[in-house]
Amino acid sequence: MNYVYRTKGTCSREIRLEMDGDVVKSVEFVGGCHGNLQAISKLVVGKTYEELKPMLGGIRCGFKPTSCPDQLVLAIEEALAAQNA
Repeated sequence: MNYVYRTKGTCSREIRLEMDGDVVKSVEFVGGCHGNLQAISKLVVGKTYEELKPMLGGIRCGFKPTSCPDQLVLAIEEALAAQNA
C-alpha cells in the first residue's frame, strides 16, 4: 500500500510511505534535512510499526513538540488505519 502523509510542525512537508501490512517497505521525505532523512528512510525499511513507535515516537526537534521521526510514526499509524478501513 502506498500512502502520502502531510507533516505538521516539521521542516519536511510530506512523507511518502510504501507499506506491506505493518512492515515499512520504503519511505521518502519531501523537504527537511536531506542527509538525516535519507538515513532514517534506510534504517526503518523492514521494520514494523510496533518496532518503530517506541524508538521514534515522541522525539522532539529543538523546541518543537514533534520531529520528522515522530511524524513518521504518525504517518504509519494513519496508513495502517486507512489500510484497515
